[in-house]
Amino acid sequence: MNAIRLSICCLLLGNFSLHGAESPNIVIFLVDDMGWGDLGCYGNEIIQSPHLDKFATEGIRFTQCYSACGVCSPSRASILTGRTPYRNGVWRWIPGGHSCHLRKSEITFPKLLQAKGYDTCHVGKWHLNGHFNTTKQPQPDDHGYNHWMATQNNAAPSHKNPRNFVLNGKPMGLLEGYSAPLVAQEGVRWLKEVRDRDKPFLLSVWTHEPHLPIESAEEFMEPYLDIKDKDIRQHHGNITQLDHAFGMVTGALAELGLQENTIVFFTSDNGPEGRGNKGRTRGSTGGLRGRKRDSHEGGIRVAGMVRWPGKIMPGSVSDVPVIGSDIFSTVLDITGIPLPDDRTIDGVSMVPAFDDNPVQRPVPLFWRNHIAPAKSHAALRIGDWKLISNISFDKFQLYQIQTDWKEEHDLASKKTVKLEEMKSAFFKVLKGIEKEGPRDWWENEPQKGKTPQTKQAPRKSGN
Repeated sequence: MNAIRLSICCLLLGNFSLHGAESPNIVIFLVDDMGWGDLGCYGNEIIQSPHLDKFATEGIRFTQCYSACGVCSPSRASILTGRTPYRNGVWRWIPGGHSCHLRKSEITFPKLLQAKGYDTCHVGKWHLNGHFNTTKQPQPDDHGYNHWMATQNNAAPSHKNPRNFVLNGKPMGLLEGYSAPLVAQEGVRWLKEVRDRDKPFLLSVWTHEPHLPIESAEEFMEPYLDIKDKDIRQHHGNITQLDHAFGMVTGALAELGLQENTIVFFTSDNGPEGRGNKGRTRGSTGGLRGRKRDSHEGGIRVAGMVRWPGKIMPGSVSDVPVIGSDIFSTVLDITGIPLPDDRTIDGVSMVPAFDDNPVQRPVPLFWRNHIAPAKSHAALRIGDWKLISNISFDKFQLYQIQTDWKEEHDLASKKTVKLEEMKSAFFKVLKGIEKEGPRDWWENEPQKGKTPQTKQAPRKSGN
């Protein structure tokens, strides 16, 4: 944002207090497996995403937004806790019946908002425990949601007519329709009929789209009828389907007169699935290297947009690097809640970046993925420099991301001083994470196929 534009912004917005007398409402809209290049506002010339493209003109669009991991569960846990995955304990994607879960000892921003007087709701995918809707592990209400409609992982048998949703502990049975619109519909119902209107609110909407198994309604595939490959039509329609769901939520905010005092975040949990050349996993990385699971940019760089009327200049674009774990600190910042001081918080407030100003990071951006390719198991970024480590932490790649965003030129052998500097920072962060996180969880991981499946009585209905 240049000086002239910043001056215009100040004139339009005036001087405002970040923590006004009226606490802002908060919406977190998270999609699943969507590539950095899957939306029109991020350069896609085929996929139709009218609601999100319009949203991009109403707030700020980040060109260097990251998920906290290249797979789903860890990214989600980091959004809620502000802590990098291995530190918060959700170090891997969580199969059904697995012991890994988001621990009660973690502090989530929904829990903090709840204590501050917010009404809270989660709708959509959860995927933060292996024992879903049982007493064995914490559930969404244990982490601060008064009302929740969720699945453990994927919508089953697919996005079409799912039958594995649970509403406040009670299985819902067969639902007719498609996952993202169904999830948005419940979020809108909560806004209109259930929430306490005397309180500010938090609404988390986490869609399954465009994660497998993909099924898209015919109406959302119609724009792609000239594409012969039906799997491509299904994928592109799936993006349009989640875009429609997003429009349902933002439309309800406008209808209820809530838009002006609501900050809306939109992002994805990781990059696109598959190789992008067969089946329905046709997500685009926009030219970035790698895909889901990878610590290269294609696995972790995602769409990231924020709208906050009166606080963010409409149509802003920023290349300040931000990450999913920053949502935690940002929410606490704008609601006046102090950061926890008894643990490391990796995320920082994005508020400076809302004016395209850099953010100060006591802990550098860091990624580690248990199922990433062995050569790109972990990564660290400081400023424009990104270090990538192999799984043994003894071979490294070095990239200058701003100019080499496709990661085509490894500078490790040429920039040896910078390499050693980055390695030192990398091992310092790694050591701190392994000291603070539940290290025994990943060191004692059972072999594939040997995870114990403990039967547990379902939870009782209700909050």
